[in-house]
Amino acid sequence: MLPRLWSPEGWPLFVWNIDPDFFHLPDFLGGRGIRYYGVLYALALMGGFYFWQWQIVRSGRTKELAERFLTIGVIAVIVGARLGHCLFYEPERYLANPIEILKFWEGGLASHGTTIALLVVLVWFARKYGFTIREILDRIALSIAWGATLIRVGNFMNSEIVGRITDSPFKVKFPRHDRQLLTECPGECGRVAKDLCGVINDKCYGLAEVPWRHPSQLYEAAMGVAIFVLLMAVDRRYGEKRPLGLMGSLFLLVYFSGRFTVEFVKEYQTLETGLTMGQWLSVPFMVLGAYGVFRALKDRVQTDTVTPAGQAAQNASA
Repeated sequence: MLPRLWSPEGWPLFVWNIDPDFFHLPDFLGGRGIRYYGVLYALALMGGFYFWQWQIVRSGRTKELAERFLTIGVIAVIVGARLGHCLFYEPERYLANPIEILKFWEGGLASHGTTIALLVVLVWFARKYGFTIREILDRIALSIAWGATLIRVGNFMNSEIVGRITDSPFKVKFPRHDRQLLTECPGECGRVAKDLCGVINDKCYGLAEVPWRHPSQLYEAAMGVAIFVLLMAVDRRYGEKRPLGLMGSLFLLVYFSGRFTVEFVKEYQTLETGLTMGQWLSVPFMVLGAYGVFRALKDRVQTDTVTPAGQAAQNASA
């Protein structure tokens, strides 16, 4: 159930009550619910591989080479995201009981951990198969932007990683996140539906005490769409003539600058410095991205000068 109201300023106000299960398996298969998050995660991986393979093949390399990265890349994404959450956000809990790290189904993934793990395996892959570091980061940039967008939509469907309480014009109630504030209301749901109500597990609840929050997941999803469009525009404009290192560096700079900004409205505990852990973790990637963009625009090395396809074309014209 998704009641929608309107603020005096004309902004839409949502009570986000969506069941996180996309569908349920038949009883003979266990009857388990398959969540939107899981479906979107799968789409993120499949779409990410499509863009990666397209970039690799266009450089004059083979589909088989692109496929060699698939397994280790997926492992890096999942394991890196999990370890990133456990070590950066709840180290006391997981270091005291390391077996808890294996409980992926309880949630807890961090994009900074994913980024670090991917960088490690990308450097290894580049050295093993003859890429430059800047080129391989360019090749993977569209895939990461695509995946980051879908994952944040999945977080929204799960009512997790919510924003801070707000009085801003655009705001959302997340009763599934703030269920400890709910009280069951009398009467029929149909009667009270007009006045802030919701349904969770087939029960009707009054939602007056549930706070309005920033939909920070949607902010990040919109940011991901914008970055994907930006990178695609650069790719379509310059193709293999683009400055080497530009796309990967643009992603790091713009994504983590946006992430740093969105953290101000996320429901995360700030540290004594006044910043969140996510903001501190974003700073090195912002600096690396800014330096990479500067180098790419300063050096103006065309990407096709370091690829098999580009070198073959140069030899043919010589």
